[in-house]
Amino acid sequence: MMELLNILEWGVSILLIFFALAAVVSKKLLTSIIFLSVLSMAAVAAFALLRAPDVAVTEAVIGSGLVTFIFVTSIRGLRKAGDSI
Repeated sequence: MMELLNILEWGVSILLIFFALAAVVSKKLLTSIIFLSVLSMAAVAAFALLRAPDVAVTEAVIGSGLVTFIFVTSIRGLRKAGDSI
């Protein structure tokens, strides 16, 4: 059981690094936002593995839900204003 948990922790850690780098390297702003949202969901999995369900729920609601909504809404507002992204 402990070995499986270690494998899952390593897997989630690698996913966190991958999605963080993908968000930074991405050329398109919307793609970066999607990578950040997926990064946040991977952080939820990491917090759940660390037995911190309250932090996981907070990260899911604020980090993945609210922040993504704010970013996408901001992009839509910029596109309506005529700016190119």
